[in-house]
Amino acid sequence: MREWLLPFLFGAATGVLSAWGVGGGTLLLLCMTLLLGVDQTTAQGVNLLYFLPAAAASLPSHRRNGYLDAAVLRAAVPFGVLAALAAALVSSSVDSAVFRKPFGLFLLFAGASILLEQRDRSK
Repeated sequence: MREWLLPFLFGAATGVLSAWGVGGGTLLLLCMTLLLGVDQTTAQGVNLLYFLPAAAASLPSHRRNGYLDAAVLRAAVPFGVLAALAAALVSSSVDSAVFRKPFGLFLLFAGASILLEQRDRSK
């Protein structure tokens, strides 16, 4: 029973945070790699699978609230799909250790940007 309880709790907690717009997928990735010992490529795959139902569940709400711009979607989706396919091809041919430090720097930059943005909003 204990082998599924901690991953379930992490998934539930990051799901709630994701619903609040905090970036639960990134937090889930960190929980899996740092606390549960999952290797990075497996954690990234799980994170992608985690994102799909979360995005699908939020899409009707965003549409209903007028947050979707059809013109932007038509322009961005094809390029996003092509970029994702290209990145998948590149990442599958490169050792995952190459991506660890740049990904960590990206996470630090993203976190700092969010903190600074919130600080500017409060002024």
